[in-house]
Amino acid sequence: MFALGRSLPDYLEAFRFLAKWNGFLAAHSDLMLRIDDADDFARVRKDRKIGIMLTLQDSTHFRGPDDVDEFFGLGQRISQLTYNFNNRIGSGFLEQRDGGLSVFGLSIMKRMEKVGMGVDLSHCGDQTTLDALEAAKKPTLFTHATCRALVQGHLRAKSDDAIRKLAKTGGIMGINFLRFLVRDREPVSTANVLDHFDYVRKLVGVEHLAVGSDMDVVGNAVPVGSGIRFDSQPNFDRYRYHVDKAEHMAPSGLDHPKRMFDLTEGLIARDYSDADIKMILGGNAVRVLGKIWSPADRAA
Repeated sequence: MFALGRSLPDYLEAFRFLAKWNGFLAAHSDLMLRIDDADDFARVRKDRKIGIMLTLQDSTHFRGPDDVDEFFGLGQRISQLTYNFNNRIGSGFLEQRDGGLSVFGLSIMKRMEKVGMGVDLSHCGDQTTLDALEAAKKPTLFTHATCRALVQGHLRAKSDDAIRKLAKTGGIMGINFLRFLVRDREPVSTANVLDHFDYVRKLVGVEHLAVGSDMDVVGNAVPVGSGIRFDSQPNFDRYRYHVDKAEHMAPSGLDHPKRMFDLTEGLIARDYSDADIKMILGGNAVRVLGKIWSPADRAA
């Protein structure tokens, strides 16, 4: 199962993006299935297809609450409230000052929860994150994040307070694999990534853990040939970017297509039970997304 995410500048760009993906999925329905509800996770396994979840890394495309309904109808199932900077909803972690969740942002978040769209806070600034967690009536998500306690002072990583409040909503935290979010210096290995799993397990419990590698199938953080240069952003130094060789953002040992096998071996070596590993590798995500997407809640 894959979740697609991009930061798009406006309503029309986001509409075109999802329309193109829906057309692509329809043209290849023999191989892929769009994930719309929790039952689809079992369906893709049964039919031996690839599950594709449509998500976006910013919510700038929501001009008002009614747009949430429209994009849900187009298949979007998770939306990150902000990317790295301000929008009308709140602030990303690269913004000069974090003003927190706005009145408009609260209206968008409430509509997301009503229709059953997941609220993702991965790139949000601290105050925006905490405001959203305080307002949450459903489980919330850090789809790709790490623990600030292990990367001291890193604003892209999440504080203990935020992780605890996420857990109180019943949400999950996907552990990000990007080496500069995992450790503040080289080298960065599988063991350092596992430290973040251990930390969350001890802090709030394994039932709030998932994998959020932030990488493509072959292990790249930025798609080959995309032309994306995220290092050109203002305040980019807050990422504390470092690599061991040019553009090698994945940790050594998790930089290949079969990295989940190596991650699993690492979890086994650290005494995670089979039940724990099943939860981390998808069980928690299926359970929590099922609660977020609940048809009964959408009808409420």
